[in-house]
Amino acid sequence: MATTRFRTLNTPFGKTLRTVLGASLLGTSLLAASGLAQAQDMKTVAITQIVEHPALDAVYQGIKDELADEGFKEGENLKVMHESAQGNQAIAAQIARKFVGDQPDVIVAIATPSAQTVAAAAHDIPVVFSAVTDPVGAKLVKSLDKPGANITGVSDMLPIDKHLDMLQRVMPNAKRIGTVYNPGEANAVSLVNLLDERLKARGLTLEKAAATKTSEVLGAARSLVGKVDAIYLTTDNTVISAAEAVISVGERADIPVFAADTATVERGAVAALGFNYYNHGRQTGKMVARILNGASTADMPVETMDQLDLYVNPAAAKEMGITLSDDLIKDAKEVVKNDK
Repeated sequence: MATTRFRTLNTPFGKTLRTVLGASLLGTSLLAASGLAQAQDMKTVAITQIVEHPALDAVYQGIKDELADEGFKEGENLKVMHESAQGNQAIAAQIARKFVGDQPDVIVAIATPSAQTVAAAAHDIPVVFSAVTDPVGAKLVKSLDKPGANITGVSDMLPIDKHLDMLQRVMPNAKRIGTVYNPGEANAVSLVNLLDERLKARGLTLEKAAATKTSEVLGAARSLVGKVDAIYLTTDNTVISAAEAVISVGERADIPVFAADTATVERGAVAALGFNYYNHGRQTGKMVARILNGASTADMPVETMDQLDLYVNPAAAKEMGITLSDDLIKDAKEVVKNDK
């Protein structure tokens, strides 16, 4: 049978068959080489997020959009892995370990708790954090100018004094300010300590209510009733995830609720002077793109956001017993109109 097959291949039909087979094998080799090249060019970015709420979701979307604009398109030359810890620190640690095992080109950690778990697990993989208020206090970096090691990112440190200026512009007679925070989150503790310091400098007092998980936020907010003239919410992820609970208390007790992030105004807070977290994500995406193009985290200082936008919600203010001035509304970049 072997001899017959050999003779067949030396016939005119056999020569044609050999030509076709050769072309097919060449095409297969070229496709394989092309696939290998694509695989070699494919970059992987793993994104871990402590919890899902509008501000952090906007960061995530901003990162992806900026990477696409920088030439890293998901499904073409970029693979994106994304996980949310749903507010659970233990799950955040599991996600961090999984991502380290997957060996992506860059790990992005959104918010302080996720950044801390990734920093503890990843030692040889570049890490970029986003929406981290105090990266030095959270022991993520040695300094903002020289972060060192394999980690850098974009900080959303709040301009507390400007926020208090806004609050006092709306409520000049307010003396007692309340806040709900998670004492187990480094970001939240840093902000509350700074808030306490700044309020004392103005002759005002701070009333704190602790909530270690989202289910405790409503009870913590209720504990402030009768003790405060206004409530101010920082970017504490535990609390912002349940901001509606605080807002509902403010509506029932006529306690105006102010926020540090503008997305919370759309959810019913009176006003906020804050960053655009989508733009924050895009700024983070630029850093990630630089690393994917070969830059080193060791040469990247921690970046901050400078632009602040004023958002106001006149209907929410009315629901909480106050009226926003025409001047304040005129100065706002966004006037939320969700009539109650």
